[in-house]
Amino acid sequence: MTSLSLREARAIAIAAQGLAAPRRSQVDAAALRGLVEHLGVVQIDSVNVLARSHYLPAWSRLGAYDPAQLDALSRSAPRALFEYWGHEASLLPIDLQPVLRWRMARAKDQAWGRIRQMARRKAFVSKVLAIVAERGPIRAGELETAKPKRKGWWEWSEVKVAIEWLFWSGQVTSASRRGFERLYDLPERVLPAHVLATATPTELDAQCTLIARAARALGIGTEADLRDYYRIRPGPARPAIAALVEQGVLVPAQVEGWTQRAYLHRDAVAAEIDPTRTALLSPFDSLIWFRERTERMFGMRYRIEIYVPQDKRVHGYYVLPFLLGDALVARVDLKADRAAKVLRVQAVHGEPRAPRATAGALASELVGMAGWLGLERVEVEPRGSLAKPLRLAVARTR
Repeated sequence: MTSLSLREARAIAIAAQGLAAPRRSQVDAAALRGLVEHLGVVQIDSVNVLARSHYLPAWSRLGAYDPAQLDALSRSAPRALFEYWGHEASLLPIDLQPVLRWRMARAKDQAWGRIRQMARRKAFVSKVLAIVAERGPIRAGELETAKPKRKGWWEWSEVKVAIEWLFWSGQVTSASRRGFERLYDLPERVLPAHVLATATPTELDAQCTLIARAARALGIGTEADLRDYYRIRPGPARPAIAALVEQGVLVPAQVEGWTQRAYLHRDAVAAEIDPTRTALLSPFDSLIWFRERTERMFGMRYRIEIYVPQDKRVHGYYVLPFLLGDALVARVDLKADRAAKVLRVQAVHGEPRAPRATAGALASELVGMAGWLGLERVEVEPRGSLAKPLRLAVARTR
């Protein structure tokens, strides 16, 4: 069994996630496609207080780019990406569609709440599917026959639940988006012919593929870490992990301070991490989305506070951890004030062992992010332990 220090494990994880390499001066569609192919999944989230979450990982790793190029990879031919339930709602490499058909086939077990229950209403679902076949691509709102009484995802109409069931079970897919709203259509009118013609792998082979992709993207992780990446349950995951160990794809490892066995991907490299490399990470970034791993790897207990009442929030509404070198050194509550063309730092808290260079490094990162978002300046509000030094650093950066 390979033994690793915690610092070595962090270096492996950061490099595997594409956060060790310097940003590029130019980012094209090929670079974006390569990034998502390497990460294997990019989570989508609706919150737009800063930028949609799925746009942020490419900025953190590659640098300034045109988000329309990322959109085009999943919305126009030839499609390189598709939408489905990967980690949560996600953008995924197109070649993973056959690998996820087992999840579509098991939607009755995999989907949640009302969506799963909709499987029993076969006649109603068939009517909704027929409308998509006739009129797609189509928004859920265009399918509506009755409006919900109150707004919110928990008040979805029956038609919305039906179309989400069809999406879960693979009978429809996302053809594009209008704003943030999906346009649904039949897979045969959206997905490339070669993907549709690809044979469906066995469940074990599919889960081996997903676990191997997770391990490659994480570099190193426990069983729970590997399962969480594509949300695979323990029963199916364990035979897949055992098979990958036998094949030499995964190497059992012990990491300093970890109580659970880890698995190292055979291609993982403990790259030298540039101590000046910076990245602001979306709350849904794949480096930190499994909170237990984030605490175990970086010593940061991170919780998103969007759903916490304002007076009970500790760090803020939409807080991005700040990576400096191989450490998470600060938390920044950010808002893009598009009307005023200002990136607002609503609060900023340094971690206990944050180095003195944190404020200056964060200021440069924020100014760069503001430029990428089309904002003209950064303003720091007086909340949090790092607010004063950051305000001075931003002034110097200007």
